[in-house]
Amino acid sequence: MQIYINGQRREVPDACTMQTLVNLLALGEQRYAVEVNEELVPRSQFEHHCLAPDDQVEIVNAIGGG
Repeated sequence: MQIYINGQRREVPDACTMQTLVNLLALGEQRYAVEVNEELVPRSQFEHHCLAPDDQVEIVNAIGGG
């Protein structure tokens, strides 16, 4: 199926969860926040959050500073 990741159209497996997407993108233990269709998805829900065709996924890296 196709979804949008940070505005770029991308093919992902059918029945793709947020955790599967994180693994495909090799994000590992980086600090980041994920929003799907303008709703924040907590990491605790990644394995349970199923993506749907044409979902809009935004992944933002957290940068420390002061």
